[in-house]
Amino acid sequence: MKAVVYDRYGGPEALRLEELPTPKPAAGQVLVRVAATSVNLSDWECLVGSPAYARIGGLRTPARRTLGSDIAGVVDTVGSCVTRFRVGDEVYGDNLALKGGFAEYAVAPESALALKPAGLSYAQASTIPQTGAIAMQGTRWATAGDRVLINGAGGGTGAFAIQLAKHAGARVTGVDNAGKLDFMRSLGADEVLDYARDDFTRTASPYDLILDLVAHRSAFAYRRALARHGRYRCVGGSVATMLRVLTAGSLLGLLSGRSIGVLAVREGPGHFEPLGDRCAGGQVAIHVDRTYALDQVPAALAHVGEGRALGKVVVSQS
Repeated sequence: MKAVVYDRYGGPEALRLEELPTPKPAAGQVLVRVAATSVNLSDWECLVGSPAYARIGGLRTPARRTLGSDIAGVVDTVGSCVTRFRVGDEVYGDNLALKGGFAEYAVAPESALALKPAGLSYAQASTIPQTGAIAMQGTRWATAGDRVLINGAGGGTGAFAIQLAKHAGARVTGVDNAGKLDFMRSLGADEVLDYARDDFTRTASPYDLILDLVAHRSAFAYRRALARHGRYRCVGGSVATMLRVLTAGSLLGLLSGRSIGVLAVREGPGHFEPLGDRCAGGQVAIHVDRTYALDQVPAALAHVGEGRALGKVVVSQS
C-alpha cells in the first residue's frame, strides 16, 4: 500500500510517499480502506515535534511513522473478537492512538470507530471525530444569553464551536487572524477579533465562557476576561501556558469565583456521533476548505500548520 511516512521531526520536507506492506488487524481491531482523512492541528504538532507533549512516546524520533487520525472509509478486514463491524461497513472515527490515516489502509481499534451517517460523504465524515468532540465538550456550558468567546475560531474545531454555541442561544465572539474574519462571520459569529490587533482579555464586557484553542497568555489575563462565575477552558497551546492554567489558573479561579482550567477531552464515538448526526441532518454545517490527494499530504499539513485553513482540510482517496 502507499503511505506518507516520516522518520524525524521537522517540516513538510520530512514527509515522503512510500510503498509499505498492508497492515493486519489484531484482536479487537479492524483494517479500514481509507477514503478520506482530515488534517488536525495535532498532526502538524506531531510532525514538527512541538509543543513538547507532541513527542509523547517518541522523544527523539516519532512514535508513529504515518500521521492522520481522523479517518473515514470502508472496513476491509476484521480481527478476532470484533463484534460491532463487518467487512464492507462504512465507518469513521478518531484513530488517535494508532494514527496511520495518511495511507491507503489503516488499522484502528473497533472502539474508536462508528458507522458513517449515510447522509455524509467520506470527506465530510472525516472532519468530525476529533474537532467535533472538542467543540461539543468545549461549548457544553453555553446557554441562551451567554457571552461566549472562541479563540482560534477560524479552524476546524472553531467552525463547529461557533455553530454549537449559537444554537445554544449564546452571543459568540470569534478570534483568529485577519484572513479569517469574514469566515467566522459566515458561521454566525456576532463579533470577530483579529488577534494581532485586538486583545480579548482586555474587554469591557467579560465573557461567561471562553474556549481557547491556542492558549498562550497568563492566567491573570484569562481571569480578567471572565465574568464572575464564568468558565475558561483551553485545549492546545504551549506547555508552559497549560501548566500555568492547571496550577496558578485553578487557584486564581477558585479565589475569584471563576473556573479556569484545561479541557479534558473525552474520546470515542459517544463524543462525536451526536455531532455527526446533526451534520447529516443539516443542523450543523461542515466546512472543507481544501481537498488534497495522498501525494499532497505535505502541502495539506503546511496549510493547516501555517494557520491558513478556513475550517477543515481533507486528504481524499475516494
